[in-house]
Formats: sequence, structure tokens, C-alpha cells
Amino acid sequence: MADLSAFPITAKWPVEDPTKIQLFSYPTPNGQKVSCLLEETGLPYEAHRVTLEDANVRSPEFLSLNPNNKIPAIIDPDGPGGEPIGLFESGAILIYLAEKSGKFLGRTPAERYKVIQWVMFQMGGVGPMFGQMGFFVRYAGRAIEDPRPRDRYVNEAKRLLNVLEGQLEGKEWIAGDYSIADMAICPWLNGIDGYGAKGLVDWDGLRNVPAYLDRFNARPAAQAARNIPPR
Repeated sequence: MADLSAFPITAKWPVEDPTKIQLFSYPTPNGQKVSCLLEETGLPYEAHRVTLEDANVRSPEFLSLNPNNKIPAIIDPDGPGGEPIGLFESGAILIYLAEKSGKFLGRTPAERYKVIQWVMFQMGGVGPMFGQMGFFVRYAGRAIEDPRPRDRYVNEAKRLLNVLEGQLEGKEWIAGDYSIADMAICPWLNGIDGYGAKGLVDWDGLRNVPAYLDRFNARPAAQAARNIPPR
């Protein structure tokens, strides 16, 4: 049985079963990605609720696993070579767990890289741009009178949605078969509604993207991930 006591985070979030993957997360879009994949693969895991307050994400214990103070992060007691490994960054965790399980990363090397390119599209574009849009539309940034910051991110969100709209023509999933790329993208699409921004991004003018999101949301794993760990 793996000894995870070498990971300081376990002092603040005690481990019940050290044979399982330890997930330190909260059900934001980035957190939901990893929870969804864990649910889809059936890999045994234990979820620890890490709220976004500084007392948690900026605590020495959490920073020992993720120095960037963002959820999610994991510890896999059975990492490469059978040794425990800690990981942060949701995209890296998705790729790692997909490789570990042998699922949702394409069936050939070419398919694998196509999936990864869309994970990077989400990591570099959808997540940052949609997140900033939410800040200026719903959260503290909405008090800023200058409309240019909000308009910049709204327009970039619309551009990214149109990229997806075009790529989804004639497809059920963004990279062929259902994959970690869809698990990365769709929680952020759900976030648009949470921000109250559907009207701003012309959501009703899209055809492929809403149908794509409906397919994702119909999956039991996607539904479960919206409350893992429980809020």
C-alpha cells in the first residue's frame, strides 16, 4: 500500500484510502474536467473539497502540490514505475489519466495528437477567454465603466464559439470519438449560461455547439462531475 505521507497536502486533507487516486478539486469548469474523466474511466479515486478561498488554495499544504494555487490537482499512488506522483494543471491531468486508463485519447498516434490539439485549444483559448468574460460580465469586473475590457473578451468568446461551430459540422464530438477534448471544452460552454452571457455571445445563432453541449450534458459522468466534490 502506498504511503502518501510524503505529500504535505494530506495533512490538511487526510486520505482515507491511499490506494486510490486523490483528487483535490472544486466543481468549477476546470475541476469538472478531471472529475468527469475519472467517472468515465472508472478509475478508483477519492475526492477532497478544496474551496477557492485563500485559506485553502493558498495554504502551504495545497501549494506543496500546486504552486500555482489553482484546482484541480491529483496524487496517483500508482504512478509511473509504481511510484506516487503528484500533478497539477487540468490539461496535463487529463492527458495523464487518459494514458493511464487507455481511454478517451484516440486509438492511433494521429488521433491522439488531434485530441491533444483540442485540449490545448481549450487550455489556451476557451478557458482563459471565457473566464475573463465571466469576470467582466458577472463578477467584480462588471463594476468597471469602460466597456472595452468586457467587449474584448465577449468578442473573443464569440470567435472561439464560431471556431467550434465550424469544426462540429457533421460531427458528434470535436476530435472524432468522444474524448478528453470534449471533457475539457464542454464544462466551459456550460459556464456561459452561468455567467448570464448567452445573449452577449449570440448563443441562439449557433446550431452545432448547443447540440454538442446537450450530448455532453446527457452523459451520466458529466452530470455527476457538476457536483464533485460536493459543493
